Amino acid sequence: MRIAVFASGSGSNFEALAQAFPTEIQLLFSDKTEAYALQRAQQLNVPSVSFTLKSFANKQTYEEAIVSLLREYQIDLVCLAGYMKIVGPTLLQAYEGRIINIHPSYLPAFAGSAHALEESWEAQKGLGITVHWVDAGVDTGKILAQQQLDYHPELAEYEKKLHQAEHELYIKVVEELIKK
Repeated sequence: MRIAVFASGSGSNFEALAQAFPTEIQLLFSDKTEAYALQRAQQLNVPSVSFTLKSFANKQTYEEAIVSLLREYQIDLVCLAGYMKIVGPTLLQAYEGRIINIHPSYLPAFAGSAHALEESWEAQKGLGITVHWVDAGVDTGKILAQQQLDYHPELAEYEKKLHQAEHELYIKVVEELIKK
């Protein structure tokens, strides 16, 4: 299976996946040209491409460029890992049933939130992580796996535990998808 990971930030989930699946991870895509994930890709010898939505006339042409890139690399599965763009109809139609996402809350709590980790911690509910299929909604796709987490009074410590859990759960889900 040939996998692309999409990341907008530091790329810790990308790195965990790339280390777990060094032959399957074929590409890192980032919509942020300065994302640290790109440096991680370079260190791990994973091809990476970055371009921004602002470089295109509209979201459709942006996503057409992404689809072209995915086809060039013959990608079978896309793993969103801190990719902070909503997947639009162009990309979704081309890769429907082949895009998964990891969300830093126990869905449906804080679905669609760009700050779900902090919001769930502040509310002390919905604490956990979810891996799900991407559909036309925002964080509404069929759930593949979830893990609840205990509240910790220090946000930094909770975030650390959440990221550890994300890495483990995402690897487990991708491993199961590869076996299928």
